[in-house]
Amino acid sequence: MRLYIGGLPYATTDAELREAFEKAGAVTSATVMRDKFTGRSRGFGFVEMSEEDGPKAIEMWNDKDFGGRTLQVNEARPMSEQRPPRHDFQRRDFHRRDY
Repeated sequence: MRLYIGGLPYATTDAELREAFEKAGAVTSATVMRDKFTGRSRGFGFVEMSEEDGPKAIEMWNDKDFGGRTLQVNEARPMSEQRPPRHDFQRRDFHRRDY
């Protein structure tokens, strides 16, 4: 089961995320998502664990304090179910006006 973990403190490492979620069961992988240019945490990550332990982890950590921030934990959805990707034209030259 793949879990989405939102609201992570920006200093959280993969190892700290793994350690926290191992309290609910065996963790296959734990990854804090990072900005590809700066390497800084984006404040969310993913944890993979068994189908039996996933619901326990959600119950244990959802809406709970972790390092001073409240976590949002739920089953991760496939990319196709999430909001559509932002197209480049939505970001580029946002404030520019051609008259």
